[in-house]
Amino acid sequence: MTAEEYLEQRLDDQIEWYDRKSGSAQKWFKRLRGAEIVSAAAIPVLAAFTDTSGVIRILVAVLGALIVVLAGYLSLQQAAEQWVEYRATAETLKHEKFLYLTGTEPYNCEDSFRLLVQRVEGQISKEHSAWTGYVREGARESKPGSEVD
Repeated sequence: MTAEEYLEQRLDDQIEWYDRKSGSAQKWFKRLRGAEIVSAAAIPVLAAFTDTSGVIRILVAVLGALIVVLAGYLSLQQAAEQWVEYRATAETLKHEKFLYLTGTEPYNCEDSFRLLVQRVEGQISKEHSAWTGYVREGARESKPGSEVD
């Protein structure tokens, strides 16, 4: 594989993927956290009203349950963590690409393409390991009777 092919088929593809996933995780996190905040803020406001039909009591209970579900889902999906990790990985890959393209240290050497591949693949592997750790931790936390270290 040539340097141009690697940049186009692998590096640019990975930068785009991490960029897209970071944006998606950010949107989901902000939407769900926003719904959680609005629901929590609505409870005391609704509780201040008297209601002979019980509709407000039911609405307060539903909002309370919704907050629990949203908090649990946010914890399970780890959207905030993914947002930050994916953004960091995308920016690191962009940084490596620009250092390589400009021949800036550490790519001001004879074997710069090989070094680029090693560093890029190392960064991707590092991010995959972090993701695997999140998944394992989430699975461990969701098992009944499991303890988190």
